[in-house]
Amino acid sequence: MELNEKGLRERKWWTERGYKLPEFDRKAVREATGREPVWVHFGAGNIFRAFPARAVQELLDQGIMDRGLVAAEGYDTEILERVNRPHDEYSVLVTLKADGTVEKTVVGSILASYGLGGLKEIFTMDSLQIASFTITEKGYGVSGAEEDFKNGPDRAKTYMGQVAGLLYRRFLAGRKPIAMVSMDNCSHNGDRLLEAMETFAGKWCENGLTDRGFLEYVTDRSRVAFPWTMIDKITPRPGQDVLKILEEDGLTGMEPVVTAKNTYAAPFVNAEECEYLVIEDDFPNGRPALEKAGFLFTDRETVEKAEKMKVCTCLNPLHTALAVFGCLLGYKKISEEMKDRDLVSLLRRIGYEEGLPAVTDPGILDPREFLDTVLTVRFPNPFLPDSPQRIATDTSQKLSVRFGETIKAYMESPDLDMDRLRGIPLVLAGWLRYRMAVDDDGRLMELSPDPMAERLGRQLERIQLGGCLQMEHIQGSEHALRPEGVPGPEIREALRPVLSDAAVFGVDLFKAGLADRVTEYFTEMAAGPGMVRRTLHALGKGEK
Repeated sequence: MELNEKGLRERKWWTERGYKLPEFDRKAVREATGREPVWVHFGAGNIFRAFPARAVQELLDQGIMDRGLVAAEGYDTEILERVNRPHDEYSVLVTLKADGTVEKTVVGSILASYGLGGLKEIFTMDSLQIASFTITEKGYGVSGAEEDFKNGPDRAKTYMGQVAGLLYRRFLAGRKPIAMVSMDNCSHNGDRLLEAMETFAGKWCENGLTDRGFLEYVTDRSRVAFPWTMIDKITPRPGQDVLKILEEDGLTGMEPVVTAKNTYAAPFVNAEECEYLVIEDDFPNGRPALEKAGFLFTDRETVEKAEKMKVCTCLNPLHTALAVFGCLLGYKKISEEMKDRDLVSLLRRIGYEEGLPAVTDPGILDPREFLDTVLTVRFPNPFLPDSPQRIATDTSQKLSVRFGETIKAYMESPDLDMDRLRGIPLVLAGWLRYRMAVDDDGRLMELSPDPMAERLGRQLERIQLGGCLQMEHIQGSEHALRPEGVPGPEIREALRPVLSDAAVFGVDLFKAGLADRVTEYFTEMAAGPGMVRRTLHALGKGEK
C-alpha cells in the first residue's frame, strides 16, 4: 500500500493495521485553505509534522478549524519533490511510547507545499494569521546578505531576505497584520526573527529600495508580532526500526531520502509521546483555538520562565550530561544510559539537588513534575532511536546556557550554596575529558562535530591519558616539564585558557570558584582507563 490519496481511499486496510486516519473532508479543507489560508509554516520538518501539524489535524477532525496548513521550504526544495508531493502531503507519525506501545497516525493537515517564491500571493491575503518557523537557530542569520541589502526585496536570495521580501508584499497590500512565530529551540526566538526582519527593512529603507514605512510596519507590534515560544518534543531522525514496522504493515515507498544538500528526510516521523508548546499570546490578526489541542498561551515573561526551566535545568543539561558520558562509556542509545545507576544518580543530582533550587517556577508548567517526566518517561523510552553521539554535537555552544545560567544563579543568590555544585562541575570536566577523543577503555573515539574542535584540540592535545602533560612549557610558568610528564596539579594551568572562557561556560570558572573542582574531576578522569566510571560512581556514593 502507498501513502497517498489513492492509497488512503482503502480506509479499511489502514484501520485494520492500527492507523488513525484523518476524519475531516480533506478536499473541502484544501479548497478553503487555497481560498483563505490562515497558517504558513517555514521548514516543515520532523518536529512540525509531529506536533503542530498533528494538533491542527485534531482540530480539523473536531470541526474547530476548517482550514489546514501550507508548508514552505526555503533551504532544500528537493524535500518537496521527493517526500511531500509524491505522498500528496501526507506523512505518518509514529509515536513511540515508553510503555512499549506504538501509535500510528496518518497526518493530512498539510494541504500544499511551496518554495518561498510560491508564497507571494498568500502573503497578501487578509486571511493569513500565522507564519511560523522551525528552521534551526542558524536559519535566522543575516551574514552574507550584503547583496540582498543592495538588490532589494524582489531579488533577495538569502532565506531571511526572502522572508522579509514576503513581509514587504504584505506591507504593500495594506499593512496587513500577522504573527511571525518562531518555534525554534533557542532563547527569545521571536527576537531572533524580529532582528533579522528589522535588519532587512532598515537596510532596504536606507538604500531607497522600499517604502520608508516598511521599517515602521515591521516594528509595530500591533501590526507584526514576533511572539516568544518554548517548544519541547523529541523527534529523532527517522529510524530503521520504525521503517521496518511500516514495511511489515505492507506500506511501500517509505524509505528515507538524502538530498543533494545532505538533508535526511522521510515520509514518516518517529517521536516521543510527551510534548509542550508555550506561546506568547500575541496574534494581531487573530488565531485558531489551538489551546483546545494542548498549546499553552500566556505572556512573554511566562514563556521565558518556561524556556529557562527546560533549557537551563530540567531537560537540556541532563541531555548534555548523557551525551558526554554516554560517548565516554560506549553507549549508543540514550535509553540504555538510563539503566546505568551511576548516570541516573548524576542526572538526579544535577536536576533535583542542584538545578531546582535555582529555578523560577513558570506557573504554567510545574518544574518538578516536568523533571519527573523527563527522568521516568522520556529519557528511558527504549523506542526512541536517539544517541549520545548526536546530542554531543556543538556542545561548546550549549554549555553557557545549559549550565552557565545555573552557576550564575548560585553566584548571585545569598540563599544558594556554591559548595552544593558537584554534578555540574563533573559534567564540565567530563566534556573536557570527552574532548581528548579517548573513551574510558582507553580506545580512540570519533568526536561529534563542534565549531571549537580545532581550538580545543590544540589546548588538550598535550594532556595524555594518565593525567600527564607532554609539553615543553606551560603558559605563565617558568617550569620546563620533564619528558615523562608532570603530576596532575599542573593541568590546572594548562586548562586555564578554556576554564576562564565565559563564552564557553557562561562564566569564568575561576571567578565562580569552580575551576579547581572541575580540574580535580578532569585530572581524576584522565588518570587512566576506567577512571571516568570510578569518578561517576564515587559522586553517586557521596564520596566527591
